[in-house]
Amino acid sequence: MNPVLRQAIQKGLDLRWSPEQIVRRLRRDLPDRPEMHVTHETIYQALYVQGRGELRRELASALRTGRAIRRPRRQAQQRTPRMITPMVMISERPAEAEDRAVPGHWEGDLIIGKDNKSAIGTLVERATRYVMLVHLPDGRTSDVVRDALIDTMSQLPTHLRRSLTWDHGAEMASHAAFTIATNIPVYFCDPHSPWQRGSNENTNGLLRQYFPKGTDLTVHNREHLDAVAVQLNGRPRTTLDWDTQPSVSLSS
Repeated sequence: MNPVLRQAIQKGLDLRWSPEQIVRRLRRDLPDRPEMHVTHETIYQALYVQGRGELRRELASALRTGRAIRRPRRQAQQRTPRMITPMVMISERPAEAEDRAVPGHWEGDLIIGKDNKSAIGTLVERATRYVMLVHLPDGRTSDVVRDALIDTMSQLPTHLRRSLTWDHGAEMASHAAFTIATNIPVYFCDPHSPWQRGSNENTNGLLRQYFPKGTDLTVHNREHLDAVAVQLNGRPRTTLDWDTQPSVSLSS
């Protein structure tokens, strides 16, 4: 009924903001315009009511979370060590990284494409949640990932290169060489503890809107990855009082 409100909501959806992010920003940016205030549940209901056929399937796919299959885990004694150089565990990471007091501490991971043959590196800064994507057109072996991470993180100023936290993936087998080249220490999470990289895990979930599971990730060039990172950094963050990086307005 309100075309201005509808346009603002559509703009947020086009930016891939969640309904909650949209309504929070509208209330923050337009506090004296109650006609522009709406609940996120109203947006969800409107989407579901209008969704028919293929649109409904797209909505269900976009909003559904969780894994369809639970894979059995091997016992610790059955695991094959993946790292040639001993790992430094997350328990030894500086306290300033744990409490997010100082920027420059990063969490990293890979999102994997079809048949495990392609990948994109993801980096999230713990204090600001700033995202960088790592282009991996030549695979995800440890030397390829090492060189790509060196290239990406060497572009940062020194005060934003304090540490990197990763899981036990074999792609980080060359972590010692990465540290020598960048002076960035690498810390490893405990096994099966994805919450220790919570910001990165959450970001990887958001990135699946752009890079669906089961697709070939090599079709995305570096320019496209940079554009996705810009859009993702433009989402309102509850940790930033619903601000963005950089600031984006729905009312303009």
